[in-house]
Amino acid sequence: MIFVLVMPASAIQFAHAQNLDVDILKGINPQYPNSKIWMQTSNSAYAVPLSIAVGQMSYGIIAKDRHERNNSFEMLMSVGVASLLSQSMKASVNRMRPQYKYPDEIFSLTPARTKSFPSGHATIAFATATTLTLQYKKWYIAVPAYAWAAGVSYSRMYEGKHYPSDLLAGALIGTGSGFLCHWLSKKLFR
Repeated sequence: MIFVLVMPASAIQFAHAQNLDVDILKGINPQYPNSKIWMQTSNSAYAVPLSIAVGQMSYGIIAKDRHERNNSFEMLMSVGVASLLSQSMKASVNRMRPQYKYPDEIFSLTPARTKSFPSGHATIAFATATTLTLQYKKWYIAVPAYAWAAGVSYSRMYEGKHYPSDLLAGALIGTGSGFLCHWLSKKLFR
């Protein structure tokens, strides 16, 4: 009896949450998303973590600084774990991208090959920001790192590729991966 009463209420809440997700996305996604700034910000999600890891490794080798070399491995591990979790969830959740579900309302200039939930770009960006913040513990590292991660997330909505909930899930997975890999690297690289 309780199940019968609770089920419609939860369905209404889910529908409201879905509508809120789409409404927020519609407010951000323009009819003609052509900003090169947001396109480049979106594209930076893969280049920035790799560049940071290469820079950390290069400095570690040149300065004979084992700690920086370990930081490079931690960065790669964090992004790798985050990507693996994100791609696994995409395959299991199988959520259609908004540009395909709402083709007359959400606009995108480029096709997307994978599913929507969670955002891989947000996952990687937040894994990178969290790892950098945990490694260097300075506000002038944390603020730009998280601002960049938030910008990557915003760019994915601007381009019509993701719902806000995709980005929130990606941010949580990426942040969690950063904390997990920081803890693991402390155990591995004593």
